[in-house]
Amino acid sequence: MFDILIQHAKIIDGSGNPCFYGDVAIQGDRIAAMAPPGAIGPAQAAQVIDASGLAVAPGFIDIQSHSILPLMRDGRSLSKIMQGVTTEIMGEGWTPAPVRGKNLDPLPNSLFVLRVPDWEERILSWRRFGDWLDAMMAHGVSPNIGSFLGGGTLRMVVKGLEMGQASPDELDAMRRVMHEAMDDGAFGVSYALIYPPDAYTDTDELVAICEVVAERGGVYITHIRDEGDRLEEAMDEAIEIGRRSGVPVEIYHLKAAGAHNWRKIPAVIEQIDRARAEGVDITVDMYPYAAAGTGLTAVLPPWAMADGKLFDNLRDPETRSRIREEMLHPRGGWEPLGTRDPSAVMPIGFEQPENQVYVGKRLTEIGALRGQDWVDTVFDLLLSEGQRISTIYFSMSEENVRLQLQQPWIKVATDAGGFDPAWAEPLGPYHPRAYGTYPRVLGKYVREEGVLSLEEAVRKMSWAVASRLGLRDRGLLQAGNYADIVLFDPEIIGDRATFERPHQLSVGVRDVWVNGVRVVEGGRHTGATPGRVVRG
Repeated sequence: MFDILIQHAKIIDGSGNPCFYGDVAIQGDRIAAMAPPGAIGPAQAAQVIDASGLAVAPGFIDIQSHSILPLMRDGRSLSKIMQGVTTEIMGEGWTPAPVRGKNLDPLPNSLFVLRVPDWEERILSWRRFGDWLDAMMAHGVSPNIGSFLGGGTLRMVVKGLEMGQASPDELDAMRRVMHEAMDDGAFGVSYALIYPPDAYTDTDELVAICEVVAERGGVYITHIRDEGDRLEEAMDEAIEIGRRSGVPVEIYHLKAAGAHNWRKIPAVIEQIDRARAEGVDITVDMYPYAAAGTGLTAVLPPWAMADGKLFDNLRDPETRSRIREEMLHPRGGWEPLGTRDPSAVMPIGFEQPENQVYVGKRLTEIGALRGQDWVDTVFDLLLSEGQRISTIYFSMSEENVRLQLQQPWIKVATDAGGFDPAWAEPLGPYHPRAYGTYPRVLGKYVREEGVLSLEEAVRKMSWAVASRLGLRDRGLLQAGNYADIVLFDPEIIGDRATFERPHQLSVGVRDVWVNGVRVVEGGRHTGATPGRVVRG
């Protein structure tokens, strides 16, 4: 007897091979059998599900999730689960643990406007990386969760927000913390090299940390140092780190930022292909949108945030003048995001009531309303808010999105957290990728535009990610694997979230199982929280 039998399904197993028709049986938390249509009789299962006209696929694995804080508020991760995401991998640059050394105030200045004060005391007790993951299991979550160790957190433990090269003793201390995190199940280390304190890390320090990761069988995953004017040089650094340390390299959200840089993507693709041919293990992920989302602070030079003195620096006339000069005339060594075209910058994450009138307006429009130039507008808004201000940067090319999706070493990821419109919409706008990433690929780029096949799209969302992370029993529909399964209608699946109205759930996903437990039934979340920790 099986617990569940899914019959008459179009099976897309995650391998990239052509689809086929058959039945899938679930017993406990595992896929018990894959069989030709009708080979397993309905009497052999406690529950039979007719999947006629639907596709069954492995649950999608988001290798760039920002659900750390959202999961503390709401373990269901509704916007992700309703896309078919069954596993979320977190840690870009920051993790809430370990809390020790100089990292004794680990919470972001603005808790992603989610306000999870009941977690603060618990977070401060997470001395080891694994303490956080254990706490999430006690809390209960719908998706499986795992994480890289945030490289910024690693540096904070030893050096805080201090700029400068790590001493030999400091580097040894970081390497010990890295070993410990790998013991606790980290998939490797993740750096976001445009944000402090990650931006203060030089190539030699990255190599030294990655040698530990390589020794332990992990992955170096990175937001490279520049996605704009120095994109190719930043990619060279990532390749050099892989070559020198022997670590597998994963690039977050490949893009060429700024219209004058769009022409660089074909050359970057050649760069990656050449490195792979030479033996460097490098792959990439992306989200299917032509706009990025990060903080308004990304327009500032990283040194402006050194030692945690950003707001003091913005209040000091002399330092403010230095910051302005570098924003208007960048001297290299950092990515001046949005400074070439402030009309493409749209701040959205305002918390103060007096600033709500600016939501959804471009930076130049806000400046005009305030009677200021855009630079002073940035400074004064940051001082008014006292937080990074979530911002959309309309900086990428739709043509490049299509080209990138076709590359065999590309994966799909959200670069976003999981939200419920009921509580997220009152908090203000957000990037639509939190709600629409996977259905957008399956609807827009597969069904409507034929940019890639359904089988290849599913592979980029499932087995390509699982195999990269060493998750050999997830991401593929085969007997013995965990029953992380999504059942969707390929004729209607699609995104509904837009930049103007982002808090809208996607459509087309009918049922989702995580570890054999149904978390979505008939397009509605069941409230179940069967997620487990997946470890490197």
